[in-house]
Amino acid sequence: MQAVTLRRWGWIHKWSSLVCTLFILMLCLTGLPLVFSHEIDHLTGNEIEAPAMPEGAPRAPVDQVAAKAVEAYPGLVPLYFFAEEDEPDVWYVKLDTRVDTDESESTLILSDARTAEVLGAPNFDEGFMSVMYRLHVDLYAGLAGKLFLGLMGLLLMVAIVSGVVLYAPFMRKLRFGEVRQERTARTRWLDLHNLLGIVTLVWALAVGFTGVINTWADLIFQAWQAEQVAALQAGKTRVLLADDASDAPAADGSLQTAVDRVLAAAPDMAVSMIAYPGTLRATPEHVAVILRGDTPLTSRLTQALLVDPANGEVLEAGARPWYVTALQLSEPLHFGDYGGLPLKILWGLLDILTIVVLGSGLYLWLKRGATEGRA
Repeated sequence: MQAVTLRRWGWIHKWSSLVCTLFILMLCLTGLPLVFSHEIDHLTGNEIEAPAMPEGAPRAPVDQVAAKAVEAYPGLVPLYFFAEEDEPDVWYVKLDTRVDTDESESTLILSDARTAEVLGAPNFDEGFMSVMYRLHVDLYAGLAGKLFLGLMGLLLMVAIVSGVVLYAPFMRKLRFGEVRQERTARTRWLDLHNLLGIVTLVWALAVGFTGVINTWADLIFQAWQAEQVAALQAGKTRVLLADDASDAPAADGSLQTAVDRVLAAAPDMAVSMIAYPGTLRATPEHVAVILRGDTPLTSRLTQALLVDPANGEVLEAGARPWYVTALQLSEPLHFGDYGGLPLKILWGLLDILTIVVLGSGLYLWLKRGATEGRA
């Protein structure tokens, strides 16, 4: 590599790193407890669990669950039902003052899927974990904060790529992974910075890139909704279950019947989410039922079907766009939520190593400035 090219890459690496380092360091520090949020809630007693009941207990209709939620929180209306794979007896119900909101002030509660009774509301808006979550997601600044953190993530991608370009020329006279213990403290930290940077390279790229995608989630779902509505208006839909289908319960306007008809159209799938008409993930006239598969990968790649609650017609407005697939895969990958506790532990260790890389890079810059000042 020619000297002028080397200097250009060095300039790119220096300034992309300096601009984003403090913010990425904050994201690594706040992300570490979030990786183990489920385990932390369980250990601290903040986890809300459904009471034990005989296996196979019948589930209450979702309309009844919604009614009980509204009764417990008067003045609010339900927006979504969420179902977790590892918590089959619980519905997460999201409520707000009206359906067409930005959902920034919504309330999330847990309801027993068998009795419809409200179990409680997670303390997402208070305590240590709440502060970590808001700092990590949007810096308490809503969509603007998310997009800003996404920009910092893009700068991190630039810093990583430019660091890789610079790694070979600077390390060509050293053995791979060598840390020169006999040299000055700054040289030892430089070698350690280079070593840990290469070790965490793939992980940092994956987590950084998926983090950038996650900051665009609101915009992605708005685009998906607009695409679905446009397909419906243009008649570009595929009818999976007609309104007069005899192999499904007759439409009666209820939410439970709408869900049952969707499951009749896609019998090998499980419900992941139910969105009321008018919400961000549905259309103004249709209930959206988000289904997931039964394998580790397909359970993350959901399929959205629309159902008219009045006549029961089940529609697929179009194939899942590539950008929605990218978002659905990036959300669990970002927090190591694919392989249970062992993968979370690996994610935590790599996160700590990345903190050392960021801190050492900042240290090297500060020491360089002090050295130049003395000279």
